[in-house]
Amino acid sequence: MEYIENKEVEEEQTRAIFNDMLKYAPSKIVGFFGNALIVPVYTSILLPEQYGLYSISIALLSFLCILFSDWVGLSGLRFFRHHQITQDIPKYMTTLVFILAVNIALMFLFAYTFRESFYSFFHIPAKYFLAILLLIIPVAIRALLFQLIRAQLKSMSFTLSTIVNQFLTIALSVFFVKFFNMGAMGMLLGMAVSISLIDLLLIYQSNIIKWFKVQKVEWTFLIPIFKYGIPIAATSLSAWIINQSNKFIMNSIKGFSEAGIVGVGYGLTLPMLLTIFAMITVAAIPRIINMYEEKIDVRPIISKFAGYYLLISLPLIVVMSLYCMDYVNIFANEKFQTAYKLIPYFAFGTFFLALTDYTTLQYHLANKTHIDFIIKLVSGIVGVVLNIVLIPEHGLIGVGIATLIANFLYFLLSITIVLPNLGLKFPLKMLVKIVLSFIPFFLIYFGYSYINLNKPIPEMLTLLAIFYYSYWFLAKPEFNMKNND
Repeated sequence: MEYIENKEVEEEQTRAIFNDMLKYAPSKIVGFFGNALIVPVYTSILLPEQYGLYSISIALLSFLCILFSDWVGLSGLRFFRHHQITQDIPKYMTTLVFILAVNIALMFLFAYTFRESFYSFFHIPAKYFLAILLLIIPVAIRALLFQLIRAQLKSMSFTLSTIVNQFLTIALSVFFVKFFNMGAMGMLLGMAVSISLIDLLLIYQSNIIKWFKVQKVEWTFLIPIFKYGIPIAATSLSAWIINQSNKFIMNSIKGFSEAGIVGVGYGLTLPMLLTIFAMITVAAIPRIINMYEEKIDVRPIISKFAGYYLLISLPLIVVMSLYCMDYVNIFANEKFQTAYKLIPYFAFGTFFLALTDYTTLQYHLANKTHIDFIIKLVSGIVGVVLNIVLIPEHGLIGVGIATLIANFLYFLLSITIVLPNLGLKFPLKMLVKIVLSFIPFFLIYFGYSYINLNKPIPEMLTLLAIFYYSYWFLAKPEFNMKNND
């Protein structure tokens, strides 16, 4: 299929995406600081064993959400515009809610039938497993409603709900742990209460009561939803294998304390970084989908925003890796200091994982998400094998190496398997300027190492300022030329 190049629409949508980014920015910035707050707060009130149990519980919750709920919400986002055009949103809403309800029922049946296997395989106590099953209900509802808000381009509603959710969860979790001495269970209870309250807010914000009318399920809607959504679930499961299975493997080999260290390394990288990096994709993807549905060539705009991602992410990742020990000292309790060994590996692993949001968007637009599943599954299997091989001998370093290799392999495969007329064109000019901007960056860094100032926070901020000033200096002639035009 050929797509139309439309520079006017591209420029219009670029401006619209930047406007949406500004609206989403508060939620992402606050979300970043919220995630940054979670680790020091939780590690100060929990012992390593309890933090390990909490990390394992959240990873298992994520596993079940991937299988039974998240993909329904993403399908809701992908086809919302199509059904808006065809004016059959009420039937579409009925179908989505029906699928979600059936999935939750199947989850409970599946979990009850194989509960003993879950206990032994995931090394988790029965009461925590039951708490996770109950928690998934409000989490699944939130996932669907969040995607419907994104589909309606209600960026301010998304921002407000995200911010409230973040801090309400932290406050309630600390309350249950400190005042009722509930340990990791207090964290799960805090999440359950917080997310249930947020669901009520999202129901109001999304206007789902207006859209949703109990009707006969439209069975013809099921095929495209399942065709799109199930490969996404399988793909997300593969991503879970890459980035979360290491906690379970570490727990089975070294115990909950070491799993807690892995949880801290994970908490200080992937959720924090992806929250900031998603500032672009959360705004861009819905509009890119709309352009694609209108037969506009979306490759130039994807390429442009992939370049912005590189500009934002690379200096942050490099600074975090160079100052990994200081970084962990700032954010984590001293009981968890050895987590610094994981930071460079997890940070660069997150960098490649977030970059694939741009390289794999082609599969989502073409409804060929099975390709994304296959390449991520291959990467996940490689990651599991490497974890099993490397952890016994290398411990935390083995976890880091396995995670980085698996995420890089996923990125590599995504730029190798390219669909016709949808391949990402990397912004080479921008990439050259980014590389050149690192020259003064590293000159200053090695100067710091030579004189040994030992002031990590001012050093990190100065390095970032040097990088971005250098990039602005290199890009200024091009920027002036565009303004003159």
